[in-house]
Amino acid sequence: MESAESLRNKCRACYRQFNKMEHLVEHMRTSYHSSHEPMCGICKKHCRSHESLREHLIGPLPKVECERIFRERGCHICLNIFSSRNVLRAHLNTCQLSRTTVNGLTYRMANLGIYDDMRNHENGCGRGGKVVALACKMVGGGSDGSLDLCARVCLIDEYENIIFHTYVKPHLPVTHYRFETTGIRPEMLKDAMGVRQVQKKIQDFLSNGEPLWKIRPKGGKARILVGHGIDHDLKCLEVDYPGIMIRDTAKYPPLMKTSKLSNSLKYLTKSYLGYDIQTGIQDPYEDCTATMRLYKRMKYQSHKSEDLSQVNEPQNRNNFASWRQNDLERMSPDDLLRLSRSDYYCWCLDSQDI
Repeated sequence: MESAESLRNKCRACYRQFNKMEHLVEHMRTSYHSSHEPMCGICKKHCRSHESLREHLIGPLPKVECERIFRERGCHICLNIFSSRNVLRAHLNTCQLSRTTVNGLTYRMANLGIYDDMRNHENGCGRGGKVVALACKMVGGGSDGSLDLCARVCLIDEYENIIFHTYVKPHLPVTHYRFETTGIRPEMLKDAMGVRQVQKKIQDFLSNGEPLWKIRPKGGKARILVGHGIDHDLKCLEVDYPGIMIRDTAKYPPLMKTSKLSNSLKYLTKSYLGYDIQTGIQDPYEDCTATMRLYKRMKYQSHKSEDLSQVNEPQNRNNFASWRQNDLERMSPDDLLRLSRSDYYCWCLDSQDI
């Protein structure tokens, strides 16, 4: 049994224990614990990432009781716990998604070259218009073919409909087409749209009539852009877009991993959507749908409601600055947790009017 003193100095989020209350206070100042962190559905411990939660539940050194219950009633994809095995089986039918296959006229037209449905998505307030996903495929430039040049781009809406697709003619010579993964041949780029023209179309579509300096995450007309390693894609397209409107699945803290391989889109799709991508020749449409599905899975997670008025104010985010040290040390661990705020913008906030 834990003593009253050890419980007094125990973090209510990650369960770390401290010898002195002042040490717990300092931990809470810098840990940024919040309801947006992945949390064990059994013992309620907060984890820094979904992968840390997975290790807590199923190894290599899991918490014994949590592991037992999780193996009986836990979903290995979303890591939630359910009331019975029957409920779990019903849940798995919706949690494990299938690989995207599109055989319609729109997709066949896109693969022939240019498909442009941007006009029908103007103003960004209709069905699937506010959030879009982008993916590119790169060929090689430079003497050794290691320089990434965008040669194909795809843009989809929230409902996985193609908005824009085209092959792109780079402004530098292509020295390696990387056919094994891109499927791109020289003739596909011969009469393709130039990178400058593609850049302007995408830039105008994303900003949706708003000047870049005016774009804001709430109340504006500009679109939220979803992608994986999206900074690199935008750089290759020479598109300038505000970071406040970008949702990058390679950087989202609850998904972040320590190794480059385990933070790849292929790994995340297998782990959190339940199917494989990027086998053989890679399709930018498939990458778009994977990133959009990851975004929506994180966006619609169930969180406790909390006062988020300061979520975008790093200097005051945890709200500890307004309290004296002595007052903080007299608070309970639960009170300290209520003061704490996230140090990242949780995507669930995209659905809230804050």
